[in-house]
Amino acid sequence: PSPGMVYWHDKGVKLRNILMDFIRSELAKRNYIEISTPALANTVLWRVSGHWDHYKKDMFYFDVNGETYCIKPMDCPFNIKIYQTKQRSYKDLPIRYTEIGRVLRNEKSGELNGLLRVRHITQDDSHIFLTKEQVKEEIAALVKMAKEYYQAFELEPEFYLSTRPENFMGEIKDWNEAEKDLEGALKKEKVKYEIKEKDGAFYGPKIDIDIKDALGRPWQLATIQLDFQLPQRFELEYIDSDGKKKTPVMIHAAIFGAFERFIGIIIEH
Repeated sequence: PSPGMVYWHDKGVKLRNILMDFIRSELAKRNYIEISTPALANTVLWRVSGHWDHYKKDMFYFDVNGETYCIKPMDCPFNIKIYQTKQRSYKDLPIRYTEIGRVLRNEKSGELNGLLRVRHITQDDSHIFLTKEQVKEEIAALVKMAKEYYQAFELEPEFYLSTRPENFMGEIKDWNEAEKDLEGALKKEKVKYEIKEKDGAFYGPKIDIDIKDALGRPWQLATIQLDFQLPQRFELEYIDSDGKKKTPVMIHAAIFGAFERFIGIIIEH
């Protein structure tokens, strides 16, 4: 009755909770602020974010009283709304939000695969708001964190730089700068990586981290995405040291990625 959605038994819930406690403690050490946001929103939000134009086929949506609502496939627009609740200063940045919650994505039925590919996803989803000058250091810290996480589970991560896709949003010069920053962070951490051409998100390039299952098949778990687009589309601001309004940059990051997929892999191993 619920294709692509997991029925968690008691031992599965215990395992998931242990992993959640582990990541919460690690993120707290790094000054992340845990938040929680709604499960759905009017299409007004998704039109501004660009998801309605670029991601609609992967979303669940329905009409209520003449308006269309979408169940969230990701948390970024909601984290942005929390950022917008008050004026921000350069002294406040970086602001690191994390939300350990569940999202729904309309994955194709033929691609569903046990715990490894599901529609109802539990994830550690973080969004960092920062200045351009802070980007390289923050990305490098996330790459280092990912390496430490997977080392704790004796898993060997494989790193990829996913570049501008065909249906990208924004200016090419911003994309080129973002890709250069991600590449610089990988080199700073002395990480071997390969290029995934045109495999970035529609709003920004990303570092993807794959883990192989017991059969040697690669599965993407962690992702670190650098985004110049959504802060511009939502007209985000902070006050710089010269008193002028500037637009921050945004990093999307998930280290475990989908808890379902992570648990599926470590159970097999």
